[in-house]
Amino acid sequence: LLLFCFIIYSESPAEGNNHISVTGKTGENVTLSCESEDRDISLVVFNKRSGNIFACENEECKSADERVFKEGSCDIIIEDLIFSDAGKYTLIVYYSDDQEELEPQIREYHLHIHDEISVQEGEDLELDVVLTIAGKVEHQNRRSSGWTEVWRRDRRTDPLTVSDETLIINDFTVTDTGTYRVLDYEGETLITVSVTESGTDSEETVMNRSLPSVYFPSFTHAHTHTADSYYLSARAVHTPNHSHSCFSFLSSPAAVTHSNQHLH
Repeated sequence: LLLFCFIIYSESPAEGNNHISVTGKTGENVTLSCESEDRDISLVVFNKRSGNIFACENEECKSADERVFKEGSCDIIIEDLIFSDAGKYTLIVYYSDDQEELEPQIREYHLHIHDEISVQEGEDLELDVVLTIAGKVEHQNRRSSGWTEVWRRDRRTDPLTVSDETLIINDFTVTDTGTYRVLDYEGETLITVSVTESGTDSEETVMNRSLPSVYFPSFTHAHTHTADSYYLSARAVHTPNHSHSCFSFLSSPAAVTHSNQHLH
């Protein structure tokens, strides 16, 4: 199960780098703002490390698959994000001036893609994240703060399989849940995927389940020696780490109902 929504993420400078860090989720759109100067633009060139995506003057520009295009004077829109969109981009804006040759404006971007996936236990987990620019994949368990390397391009790692840029984890179990991140050769994050087990609740969720009340006729008080009828109200409480039951003696079915409502 993949969850999609439509949000444009803002840009922020990447600390310690010259490029602008941009984050988006699969299926969404992102905008790479050029913040052009107040001058006439003669040419806009947009490329990725793999090659030019397009170069255009004042006309509309689109990529071959029509998901990437220029908006306004030089802003770049990438629609319907996919994992392979992750990586570094360069936008070069050339300005026109009859008197002299102007220095072009160059902006570099690092696009990070993230997503959430739900997998059933026993299924194979397939992640199309092994890009040509990917150096390694790391995993962080839900109950751990550290990262464990699960794949590196120059080394084989069991029980993982890589086929056609797809990372495959066979026979998915709860220990495979958590967050996976793909890093490039420079150690920058390209892709982050949060993986959960289908049908499970979050760790903050506590589920209460009512059990039938048990009727005890002619129960005798220890001090007054008077007989009365009581109901045993039981509740089973489940948490991610353990389960336990709560019991209470109540004097009437109405009291049982009230007690169950209170436990909710």
